Amino acid sequence: MKQFWIILIAVLLVVSGIVWYKYFFVFGEGVKSGYLNFATKKGYIFKTYEGKLIQEGFGRGKTGGLTSYEFEFSVEDEATFKKLEQNSGKQFDLHYKEYKGALPWRGNSVYVVDQVVNMK
Repeated sequence: MKQFWIILIAVLLVVSGIVWYKYFFVFGEGVKSGYLNFATKKGYIFKTYEGKLIQEGFGRGKTGGLTSYEFEFSVEDEATFKKLEQNSGKQFDLHYKEYKGALPWRGNSVYVVDQVVNMK
């Protein structure tokens, strides 16, 4: 019986560690710059804040012209979302955290914006 409890505790510790790493460990963080395409609040059960930033840059390949990249993200708090929502179309520098997995109450993306660094 004692072995059962030791194995059970070991399995629970391993599973807890995996869940923590996948959903709560900040894998990376940084700043992305671009024009805010949209900011929206959506969801069936958990209403989350979502947005998309359009980043412009020079592409590779045959044309070598301007290309755009989309950065889709979730927003951590309502105050940051309101700032984005009221200034759609403007250029932003957004600080984000990257996780390995998305949680339903945190948003649809593994990228979670926690603050607006700069707005132009």
